[in-house]
Amino acid sequence: MAGESPSRPVGILRRSPRTLSHSDSFEAVQTILEYRFRDSGLLESALTHASVASHRLASNERLEFLGDAILGLVICEELYARFPKFLEGELTRFKSVVVSRETCGHVAERLGLVEHLNLGKGIMESPSLPASLAACAYEAIVGAMYLDGGLEEARRFILAHMNEEIDRVMAGEHQLNYKSLLQQHAQHDIGATPSYELLDEKGPDHAKAFEVAVVIRGRRYPSTWGPNKKAAEQRAAMEALRVLGRLEEDTTPVDQEQNGE
Repeated sequence: MAGESPSRPVGILRRSPRTLSHSDSFEAVQTILEYRFRDSGLLESALTHASVASHRLASNERLEFLGDAILGLVICEELYARFPKFLEGELTRFKSVVVSRETCGHVAERLGLVEHLNLGKGIMESPSLPASLAACAYEAIVGAMYLDGGLEEARRFILAHMNEEIDRVMAGEHQLNYKSLLQQHAQHDIGATPSYELLDEKGPDHAKAFEVAVVIRGRRYPSTWGPNKKAAEQRAAMEALRVLGRLEEDTTPVDQEQNGE
């Protein structure tokens, strides 16, 4: 799963106390999904967090793993069909935002799935939850729907709510935000958070230039210069993404100030 984008804060979620019975909660979720499960055990597993499961295999972790792959497939196919002139690097960039943890968590929260998660007592009593729980539940439900109803049912559910996110990306809310994309890639594929080192600065106070490099797990990537620290960090993130093979070589740098980073 891709990591968070800073455009929406998703560190914690506020969760109301659960008021529905187990059966009523199941009905509510199926109404939200506009889908009735043939195998109710799959829905049970999708909504069960490891903190309350009798063992890890009884939690939603395996379904989350499967759902992540199904989500990626459906979104890749949709982007490929909708944007025939996009290069591989552009498709990769947009896909990473659309399937990010932040996006999945946002969709799950918007649908109200968080209220129906089966959680351990310690988490249940907390007034706030890690937003990753919502994202994981969303992916687990995608996996459960795939197993229960096949790819077409999973695709219908995914696109019913993710097309809005695709449109949001195309409208420019996330477009070419290299720091966000690098963070998503680094956290998901490398298991580390990028840091930015200021290496040098030159020029008079009114026209300074700054040299910045990205460091991930002790590896320093090519440094870049920018007219301010934010722009330099943005360009350094872009260079790191290129080295990591996540961008095309002809990608044009973005003015960081326009992205509100």
